[in-house]
Amino acid sequence: MGAIERSGFRFEPEFSVISQNGAIHVYQNGKFVEEIQFEFTGKFPENDQIEEIVDTYCNHHGL
Repeated sequence: MGAIERSGFRFEPEFSVISQNGAIHVYQNGKFVEEIQFEFTGKFPENDQIEEIVDTYCNHHGL
């Protein structure tokens, strides 16, 4: 899955299959804002899981 753009923010997911964890880096206007860490099972995180994390972030921050 590539980057997700919402309300002027860019969410760039990356993950480690070996560690079974990942992070979504949040950028606004090209500047790093924060990192959202998460865990997953299987060979890679499901797109729905990443979308849900981004949705929760946007809802929490009023985006």
